[in-house]
Amino acid sequence: MNKRFGCLAIGLFLLLCLSGFLNLIFIALNGQGITSSRKQGGAPWFEERVIVAGTSNDKIAQISLRGLISSSVAGSLGESMVDDLKIALEQASHDSNVKAILLNIDSPGGEVTASDVIYHAVCKARAQKPVIVYMESMAASGGFYVACGGSYLMANDTTMTGSIGVIIHTLNYEQLMNKIGVESVVFKSGQFKDILSGSRPMTPEEKSYIQALVMQTYSKFVGIVATERKLPLDELRNGLADGRIISGTDALKDKLINEVGLIEDAYAKARQLGHASGASVIRYEAPFHFGKLAKLLGQSESAQVQINLSDPILTKLESGKLYLLPSFYAQ
Repeated sequence: MNKRFGCLAIGLFLLLCLSGFLNLIFIALNGQGITSSRKQGGAPWFEERVIVAGTSNDKIAQISLRGLISSSVAGSLGESMVDDLKIALEQASHDSNVKAILLNIDSPGGEVTASDVIYHAVCKARAQKPVIVYMESMAASGGFYVACGGSYLMANDTTMTGSIGVIIHTLNYEQLMNKIGVESVVFKSGQFKDILSGSRPMTPEEKSYIQALVMQTYSKFVGIVATERKLPLDELRNGLADGRIISGTDALKDKLINEVGLIEDAYAKARQLGHASGASVIRYEAPFHFGKLAKLLGQSESAQVQINLSDPILTKLESGKLYLLPSFYAQ
């Protein structure tokens, strides 16, 4: 009995020591995070990690935009991934040691407004220092919209880009409701109040209204591409800007980008445009804080097993929202 009690006491003591050690690590990490996040008058700030060492104090800041562009995607420092991109771009812009920004995009696009907000943030950063955009596997639709804010656009020859267009989708489940005997009863204040209702067919007036809304946003997208890439607007409308996906090789031929190459070529171009041949390449990482740990633990406790039989991008799309996405993502 005493032996068992002694083993239990030793186990508890070791567990207490381990807990204290982990707390010290968390406090140290948290302290570093607080230091880095109090710059610029207390605004949240990212920490830096060197990914390519250089020979001087100059830096190239690599900022990544990956996945669906949406204000609904949670951020690391800000409320959303859109906020994170804005914070990172501002941080790089205000750092005198950062001589150029490398925006690494691997995204099929996403929400119109979110893409537009990031595009304007890139333009703002471009006004202060060169912004080199490197497109990975995909920089289509909203991804290309954002890329247009860069000073110099690069892609791999196999990159999928373009997809200049706007799409909105909804589902019509009227026949299904009829089959199971369910009827939708709607009271509305005007003829367009339930314009994308899936419980009935759309009227010709509704179709015309939605199409006009799509074309209004489309005109803005095409106008941005024409202005930023110095291409004739009419040629774009009657050619590339029909929603088609093109390769990096074709994008270079059609002057949507400036150069094809690898990420190392993008680093070299950033050093060249930033006049910093010995610059290190750094990336931003969110600092550790206890709030994030508590959030992760809370999520793990309430986690549920889910099985999605469709593309994970599709599960994030919301009916009735305007998107800058390739058509196959909104079927």
